[in-house]
Amino acid sequence: MPSLHDMKYAIVSVLSTLEFRDIFDLLVLSYIVYLLLKLIRETRAGQLIKGILLLVAGYFISSFLKLKVMSYILEKVLDIGVLAMIILFQPELRRVLEKFGRTQLGVHFLGLGANSDEIVQKWNTAIESICDSCVELSASCTGALIVVERQVKLGEQIETGTILNALPSKEIFGNIFYPKTPLHDGAVIMRDGIILAAACFLPKPQNDAIINKKLGSRHRAAIGMSENSDAVIIVVSEETGQISVAMNGVLTRDYTREKLKRLLNSEIFNSSDADSDSQSENKNIISSFIERRRKK
Repeated sequence: MPSLHDMKYAIVSVLSTLEFRDIFDLLVLSYIVYLLLKLIRETRAGQLIKGILLLVAGYFISSFLKLKVMSYILEKVLDIGVLAMIILFQPELRRVLEKFGRTQLGVHFLGLGANSDEIVQKWNTAIESICDSCVELSASCTGALIVVERQVKLGEQIETGTILNALPSKEIFGNIFYPKTPLHDGAVIMRDGIILAAACFLPKPQNDAIINKKLGSRHRAAIGMSENSDAVIIVVSEETGQISVAMNGVLTRDYTREKLKRLLNSEIFNSSDADSDSQSENKNIISSFIERRRKK
């Protein structure tokens, strides 16, 4: 067993040869480990990690006790561990790659997400139609679920619905979500400012058990879709008429027409419309304050 002096000498030896690149290497590795832990926290991956750690512990224990059969089996299981992790963690790995793809690096450096003038015009019209429709559906307590696709394509969900390729309007939204029509049960998915499909099924949320029990199936589907993509999902409650929005696994509620329009402009165009509104309001406040000071 190494003595305390030897351990101290080893630590000093390592520190004396430490360079800036080594510190940078450790910081990058620590950040990657932090991201991985953040990713698997409260997901199915967390339980799988526990299972893998139990296998590793079992291997060391069987080796220490010289249990040849158990050691051989666990060794072969761990030999294919990398491949097994890729298969088992496939949804989580896919989610990580999707998140990287819709970062500013993926959007600008790779040339993704550029808005043409025609698409911008379509979205301007679509946003007005969405806001008008949500207000009317809210007033009549008609349930609605509208998915606004962004960088992550929703082909899997679109295949479950009915293709429409229709220009949005409050009349079309009203017909789709009218309770006695064939397309009312499901979600409308919008792409490039048009209604691409209706009656689409959305994925369930990852942690359905921890979601508020008062939320209905539409709100749960909206949360599940927002966990699996960067889409903006708008929900109109059938019970209360309340307008809600789900993004990145978080549901926010009590939207008015103006608030919903600012959010959609900001998220769809990656613009600062919402910020510019608040900045203009601040400028008006400052200007009025200066004017009062001058009068005094």
